[in-house]
Amino acid sequence: MTALHAPGAQLATFAAQLNAQAIPTHVLRKTEDLLVDWFGSALAGKGARPVETIGRFAARMGAGTGASEVLTDRSRNSPYFAAMANAAASHVAEQDDVHNGSVFHAATIVFPVALAMAQALGKSGAQMLAASVAGYEVGIRVGEFLGRSHYKVFHTTGTAGTLAAAATAGNLLGLDAQQMQHAFGSAGTQSAGLWEFLRTAADSKQLHTAHAAAAGLMSACLAQEGFTGAAQILEGAQGLAAGMSSDANPARLVDGLGTRWATVETSFKYHASCRHTHPAADALLQVVQQHDLKPEQLARVITHVHQGAIDVLGAVVRPATVHQSKFSMGTVLALVARYGHAGLAEFDAHFQDDATQSLRDRVTMELDAEVDGAYPQRWIGKVTVHTTDGRVLHGRVDEPKGDPGNTLSRDEITAKAQRLAAYSGAATPAEMDVALARLWAIGQAPRVGPLLGTSP
Repeated sequence: MTALHAPGAQLATFAAQLNAQAIPTHVLRKTEDLLVDWFGSALAGKGARPVETIGRFAARMGAGTGASEVLTDRSRNSPYFAAMANAAASHVAEQDDVHNGSVFHAATIVFPVALAMAQALGKSGAQMLAASVAGYEVGIRVGEFLGRSHYKVFHTTGTAGTLAAAATAGNLLGLDAQQMQHAFGSAGTQSAGLWEFLRTAADSKQLHTAHAAAAGLMSACLAQEGFTGAAQILEGAQGLAAGMSSDANPARLVDGLGTRWATVETSFKYHASCRHTHPAADALLQVVQQHDLKPEQLARVITHVHQGAIDVLGAVVRPATVHQSKFSMGTVLALVARYGHAGLAEFDAHFQDDATQSLRDRVTMELDAEVDGAYPQRWIGKVTVHTTDGRVLHGRVDEPKGDPGNTLSRDEITAKAQRLAAYSGAATPAEMDVALARLWAIGQAPRVGPLLGTSP
């Protein structure tokens, strides 16, 4: 197979040629849902120390002026630095979307690039949505291609994210198929992101998204200027899969390309924590509600999980920060048992409470063959609850809240975005009403302008 006909090249051609007319209406509507959901997460990042640090870097190094909007402080910058800052902001609250099969958080990479480039280039809302779909489809397929072995060590959102960002920016720049392939080559050689940061509660997760968005955007801009990249950066003998995966499947790169819209398979996040905790959290909530249990009645909770959950969450035993606590299965389940929901306020106020820590230490993870066999296409939640009075109770959830079969309505998405903005103080309810009205109608906008404040 020649480089021009390789799966990676076919994916690049798809990303270059995609336009709004070729995308089914239901996919565009879902993309609007995902955009509004992302907007709330981006605003929720305001005030978080890692986000503010990256934001200050972007402000110092950037132009300080421009059409591209930094949402957390309403400044303007070049597309490169605005995308960097917004990508960092939208991944800290742990409320941004995720695609199950690829274990890829598309929104936090794709929309910062789409918004920054559309604003800078004067593109329409329809063009921005189409570029966003291109980014989702590429990033998801690259994540699926890299497989489970990749995710064990690498943060797929940081690695596949560079390709997703390149696809998004390249589509808005009007790159042809060969230029897009070069953009992929440059993006893929910059792919990075390791899970080791979780062990010491380091800030790297925000750097992963900031870097991926910026690197992919840069790669597309370089390709427009004739800069070349590896033709087979994904499946080549010394490409991404060769260095980062032992179970890569090139067929996943073109699986149903143009007919299977992976964008609509994306899940929203209900709890403000790592998605690996959500199935067990929903299953525990089911048991607690059905049996009217109080937290002090829970003697022991066993979560039956897939290996990916153990790989990522197993490193967090005694969380030292709010963000690290969102990767602690015991902390998340303790908050769910105590408050019925593991939200931002619950984490901030109660992740170190004695009651939370006591219940946290009574939660364990065990590998479950059925759950592991279904993962990553399906994220099944199963728990066994031992009560203080000797009962053994079981809970099971096949589609956690937010999955496509148990999704959020537009009213729920709107309310979530309002809550996230109120949490950080990034926008008033009135300002959010205006911004959300703009976002829900983005497909009809002849030009993408600022989302907050008045148009220039």
